Amino acid sequence: MSERRANENAEERRKPRLAVFKFASCDGCQLSLLDAEDELLAVAGQVEIAYFVEARRQMLEGPYDVTLVEGSITTPEEAERIQEVRRQSRFLVTIGACATAGGIQALRNWRDVDEFVRLVYATPAYIDTLETSTPISDHVTVDFELRGCPINKAQLLDLITALLIGRQPRVPTHSVCLECKRRGTVCVMVAQGIPCLGPVTQAGCGAICPAYNRGCYGCYGPMEAPNAEVLGRRFQDLGASSGEIVRLFRGFTGYAEAFRVTSDQFEEVRR
Repeated sequence: MSERRANENAEERRKPRLAVFKFASCDGCQLSLLDAEDELLAVAGQVEIAYFVEARRQMLEGPYDVTLVEGSITTPEEAERIQEVRRQSRFLVTIGACATAGGIQALRNWRDVDEFVRLVYATPAYIDTLETSTPISDHVTVDFELRGCPINKAQLLDLITALLIGRQPRVPTHSVCLECKRRGTVCVMVAQGIPCLGPVTQAGCGAICPAYNRGCYGCYGPMEAPNAEVLGRRFQDLGASSGEIVRLFRGFTGYAEAFRVTSDQFEEVRR
């Protein structure tokens, strides 16, 4: 067998290379992947885990076939590093509310970050941070987004499998309300007057919060074509103040466009 032929066969046998990178986040989405346990072992047999600091010491250089990115961009160093990650990645997938919408840390985007630094840190001069916390898609091209805080591990495994076999990942675009119907949960907003973001939030969690008599917090971000402003007015009808409505929309995915625009509108009303 010629050397060229041997190299071609070796390339055919090469497993796709998977990398997982962390930016500003709590690690919860990476832990969701590790929590997959038996399913993860099956996936691990089909890929080479080239870079995953949360799970192993071995850190191989790129390029990578599939890269999962957790966390938002909050520092100048992160803004530079994500550019290199993008260059090394064939498919770049953002996972979780921080990577797809800026995360809970995006609350800084409406306030004076310098004031926060002065109040929190004993030596503010050592802190090098950006004024905003922004999603990965604000900085580089993203091939797919997986929502949640944290992500749904079944959705993550389906996504990795889909990329490996070349099909479109199956991620719902309907609202949490449909999940409530499927599990037989009575609507907390209709029955109890509890403000709930379920009507405008993408499904994926199984409607956990409404099942325990809580309104949805919007962890999976805006659904496809949400009407968030109308929902905000419904909250007003239930007795919520403009300030309360602003806080409802500025949660884990508050900097996602639909939620951000709506919260800004009600903040103007409050003023």
